[in-house]
Amino acid sequence: MICMYTVSAKLSFHIPHANSLKDKRQICRALVDKVQHRFNASIAEVDTQDTIRIMTIGVATVSGNYSHAQESLETVIRFAEKFAGESGAELTEVEEF
Repeated sequence: MICMYTVSAKLSFHIPHANSLKDKRQICRALVDKVQHRFNASIAEVDTQDTIRIMTIGVATVSGNYSHAQESLETVIRFAEKFAGESGAELTEVEEF
């Protein structure tokens, strides 16, 4: 029997310096691209697409081992928080599923 574990989270960010959707989308696209390439995790903007200063990202990891899937997700969350901080954004909420 093959076991597969999927863990996911919804991350909310506040981007105080964003004055347009273009400003927000630049940060969003950069974060999504970096996470996809560095961690091979599934990530996408999942809500608040038309809200200028709020970015909501969904992230999911899959593994044959639950601990590894959870650890991978936590690594992605830490990376996203650091990247956002360097971009002038703030991680305001993490909701894990």
